[in-house]
Amino acid sequence: MTIHTDLHLSIQGMSCAVCVGSATKALEELDGVTEVKVNLATESADLQLATPATPGSVAIALDRAGFPARTSRAVLEIEGMTCASCVGRVDLALAALPGVTEVNVNLASETATVHYFDGMITPADLLAATASTGYTAHLRDASAPPDMGARKEAEAATLRRDVMIAAALTLPVFLIEMGGHLYPPLHHWVAATIGQQVSWMLQFLLTALVLTFPGRRFFTKGIPALLRRVPDMNSLVAMGSGAAFLFSTVVTFFPALLPAASRAVYFESAAVIVTLILVGRYLEARAKGRTGQAIARLIDLAPKTARVLRDGIEREIPADELVLDDIVLIPPGARIPADGVVTEGSSHIDESMITGEPLPVAKTQDDPVTGGTVNGTGALRIRTSAVGRDTTLSQIVRMVQDAQGARLPIQSLVDGITLWFVPVVMGFATLTLLIWLAVGPAPALTHALVAGVAVLIIACPCAMGLATPTSIMVGTGRAADLGVLFRKGDALQALQSATIIAFDKTGTLTLGKPTLTDLHLADGFDRANLLRLVGAVEAQSEHPIAHAIEATARAECGPLPNAQDFRAQPGFGIRATVDGHSVIVGAARLMAREKIALGELEDQAATLAVDGKTPLYAAIDGEIAALIAVADPLKPTTRAAVAALHDMGLKTAMITGDAAPTAHAIAREAGIDHVEAELLPRGKVKALAALNTDTETLAFVGDGINDAPALASADIGIAIGTGTDIAVEAADVVLMRGDLTGVVNAIAISRATMRNIRQNLFWAFAYNTALIPVAAGLLYPLFGLQLSPMLAAGAMALSSVFVVSNALRLRNAKSPIQKDAT
Repeated sequence: MTIHTDLHLSIQGMSCAVCVGSATKALEELDGVTEVKVNLATESADLQLATPATPGSVAIALDRAGFPARTSRAVLEIEGMTCASCVGRVDLALAALPGVTEVNVNLASETATVHYFDGMITPADLLAATASTGYTAHLRDASAPPDMGARKEAEAATLRRDVMIAAALTLPVFLIEMGGHLYPPLHHWVAATIGQQVSWMLQFLLTALVLTFPGRRFFTKGIPALLRRVPDMNSLVAMGSGAAFLFSTVVTFFPALLPAASRAVYFESAAVIVTLILVGRYLEARAKGRTGQAIARLIDLAPKTARVLRDGIEREIPADELVLDDIVLIPPGARIPADGVVTEGSSHIDESMITGEPLPVAKTQDDPVTGGTVNGTGALRIRTSAVGRDTTLSQIVRMVQDAQGARLPIQSLVDGITLWFVPVVMGFATLTLLIWLAVGPAPALTHALVAGVAVLIIACPCAMGLATPTSIMVGTGRAADLGVLFRKGDALQALQSATIIAFDKTGTLTLGKPTLTDLHLADGFDRANLLRLVGAVEAQSEHPIAHAIEATARAECGPLPNAQDFRAQPGFGIRATVDGHSVIVGAARLMAREKIALGELEDQAATLAVDGKTPLYAAIDGEIAALIAVADPLKPTTRAAVAALHDMGLKTAMITGDAAPTAHAIAREAGIDHVEAELLPRGKVKALAALNTDTETLAFVGDGINDAPALASADIGIAIGTGTDIAVEAADVVLMRGDLTGVVNAIAISRATMRNIRQNLFWAFAYNTALIPVAAGLLYPLFGLQLSPMLAAGAMALSSVFVVSNALRLRNAKSPIQKDAT
């Protein structure tokens, strides 16, 4: 059946009729979109949606057209989800709301992240949709840190109390009933003292207390879900333990209703089922609390208070009350509460939590400092430049949190199976019951009850729902410990399949702090005057090579004149006017474009490039003036990182705008397999496309503005976090530290996490595939054995604990380059 939905979108970036036409065309080209009306005045679009179009596909189409729809993001904290079926129902309910473009419900973190078009729905609608599925949700405060550990600690405390109560009530029931089977004298003693009927009545009372108090949660959640025809794990437990209890109650108080051969009680099964599952949930809650330790450690880096100077008065305030341009006093040994700039004092700052570098960094007036880092022995005053959610530490926390809540492509397959798993299990349990009643040996009713209850209990899909998100939470947390942030969840899965790692050169493979090594003058030019003019132009540029030339010019010539009409031409060079002279500095291709002959300097440049130096040319008033050579040494860890990538079976490449001889020299030194040099930013994208064949998966590592297109176009973009914000925003993975050890760590963690997920999924599915037939009675015709519901409950609880415990092993994942492991 085709469902039609009306959408009203607010669109960004439209400024003219051409924009309207482009946005309209992008929408009309989507299969299923009709009646498109784009309005420039209101910056909005109205359209009708039908299958196969979705709000998500509309959002993607507008993004690609360059006119993104305004969207909002909400994170709901959901109570009561226990299995993959719960996740599926909440996901479907939220995704069905008009205007929702993306939903990710995470069982491990017990959250739902929802992206939706502004104005179409409100957070209240999201809460109502969640409530309609039987689960309570709360909107997470965007300014509050996640409290997964605290919530799980409180939940574990409640469960521990309930487990103790359930165990105390269950133990006498178990001893009376099962003890008599295991030790016949006990059975005779009970019969001779209190008698069988009184014994059954005592078991009834104790089991009723177990189900009414610690076990109440299964019935208050499972029965309503069953009545709504959306059964979950709680429904299976309620039906299994309830059936055993009700059958035993009939045997105890109304024995005449049943054949004599079927008069046996299973109170111990009902009580033990509830107790064991509560034990499993308690262990699971404790383990889940540990999955969020990475975020907790990051949050703990931020001090809770700050000493500020306001109106000349020094006072201590909560750190979250800091505002921009506050003057904050940082005593020796204190953590810095926010990002800022030093206004007074000097000290050394331990920045290892950001950079991974163990040596403290000297800071003095006008130097930037980062919130969460530790001051050394000097006292500082800083002016805040970023506070609250805008600090570097808060952004890192959000990246880790988003990665931990990510939905990997593999999860879609799992969700598709588990959503229908519980109804199928209930049908199988019913079929098992009927078969036993039809062909089972006497007492058939007893055998049928045992088999049906065992199937219901053993098939709870908790382990399936936890298999993927728990591994993601722990894996991404460990990655953060190793200095790797996965900004986009699917990168965690994609990176394990990478076959080629391509690098930018400057600032990625090299230190990005080049020094001027050679200066060859053309006839008629003076070194001091040329450095003075060229240094003035380079002082306007942010490029590392420019800083190297500027530093030499200032050292030799002192203060530099001002440059006017400065223009940067990415991939070519720069130009400006200094003291009335037209000055051009750049690569050979810039000189060729300006039709400036290089003369004998061209041969000298080739020699310098073979030595791994970057040759540049300077021209004054249209005449070649000098050949300038700059050398940028490799980072200390580059060779080891490239070697480690080769050991992992990966190919490496360098994609750079630098001169070919220089690039090849650096590649030889680093051990890079393939080189593409002298490329403009657009050329880097084409070079990546040529490498990225159908049989290859390519990751690109870069740090500069000119790397942003390549980072965005690669299968996986990896940005050096010490680089520019534009590069970081374009990347899928961010390395907090400036060396390439992070690339090795990212791939190692990706592989370890995906391997862990596959182990969990194999266990979860194999466990159910193997044990459901056993619970149904497969072994009875062969060996006369029937699986007890108590053992089924224990196996089910242990399966979830196994999956979470296996995921927690990722906390000990090691860096292939051991010296950088933390």
